[in-house]
Amino acid sequence: MTEKFIVLGSNSFSGASFCAHLLRQGYPVIGVSRSPEPHDTLLPYKWVNSPRSVEFHQLDLNNDLEQIISLITENKLDHVVNFASQSMVGESWQNPGDWFRTNALSTILLHEELRKLPFLKKYVHVSTPEVYGSTSGVVSEDHVLNPSTPYAVSRAAADMSLNSYFKAYDFPVVYTRAANVYGPGQQLYRIIPRTILYALTGQKLQLHGGGHSERSFIHIDDVSTATLKIALNGKLGDCYHISTPQLISIRNLVEMICENLSIDPSDFIDVVGERKGKDQTYSLDDSKLRTSLDWIDKITLAGGISQTIDWVKSNLDDLKNQPQSYIHKA
Repeated sequence: MTEKFIVLGSNSFSGASFCAHLLRQGYPVIGVSRSPEPHDTLLPYKWVNSPRSVEFHQLDLNNDLEQIISLITENKLDHVVNFASQSMVGESWQNPGDWFRTNALSTILLHEELRKLPFLKKYVHVSTPEVYGSTSGVVSEDHVLNPSTPYAVSRAAADMSLNSYFKAYDFPVVYTRAANVYGPGQQLYRIIPRTILYALTGQKLQLHGGGHSERSFIHIDDVSTATLKIALNGKLGDCYHISTPQLISIRNLVEMICENLSIDPSDFIDVVGERKGKDQTYSLDDSKLRTSLDWIDKITLAGGISQTIDWVKSNLDDLKNQPQSYIHKA
C-alpha cells in the first residue's frame, strides 16, 4: 500500500474509529490531536489486533500548525483526513470565538499550507450536515448552505473557503457529511452512550424539547468504511453524504434503548427546554456514495444499539470514571 494517512482529530470518536479501520486494512497511520490520548475504553484504535499501531502526536491546530505541516512533509503523508473541530452545537453559543478560531481561521490556515505540498493526493474534509440548517425533504450534496448556529456557521465558512481553493488551485479536496454517528467508544455526553450509561447507573436523562427532532443515526464502522472509499476514490471537489434512509426522533431512540434495557422511559426521561437554534430534521440523500463508490451500510440501528449497550456494560466500571459531560477546551 503506497498511501500514507495522517488523521487530524484522532482522539475524536470518528477520528479514532477511522484510525482503527485503517489499521484493520493494513495502512500506516499517524494521528494528531490537541489533547492527550484518553482512556483506552474511549479509543477504538487501541482495540485493534494489528502489527501496526497509530503513531500519535499531541499537537494543536490552533497553536502547532508549523509542527503539523512539518510532520506531514517529513513523512510525505499524501492523504490528510481532517476530523479536527470544535464540535458541540449548543455550546457554540457560549464561546463562539473559540468555534470560529478552530473551525474557520485555523482550518483555513491549514488549507493554505497544505496547498503548497506537491505530494498531497487527497485532503478529506470531514464536514457536517449542520451547514444546511433546518431542512425539509431529502437533502442532496448541492443543497444551499443555511447554517443556524455558531458551530454550523464556522463549519460552513471553512467549506466555502475550500471550494474557492479547489477552483483557484485545483486543491485535492473531497468532503464528507455524515448523519449522526454512534457506536462503541463514543464520548459519553452523546445521546446514545449517555442514555445507556444513565439507565444503567440510575440517573435521569434530560430530553431537550421533548426529543421531537428527527435524525438519521449511522454506525461508525459504516462511516469509516465510506470515508476510506471516499479518500481513495472520491472525485476531487465533490461532497459525499454518508447516511441511512431511516429517520427516528430522539424520543423514540431513547425509548428503543429503554426497551432493550427493560426500563420504563416515563420514569427515566426529564423533559427540559429546547436548545437555541436546534435544527429539526435532517434527511440526507446518500445515493451518490452508494452508486459511484459501491458503498452500503451494513449495521442496523437495532444491532448497533445492542453492540453499544454491550460495550457500556463490559466497561461500566471504567466508564463511570470518565467525563459524562462535555468539557470545553478553548
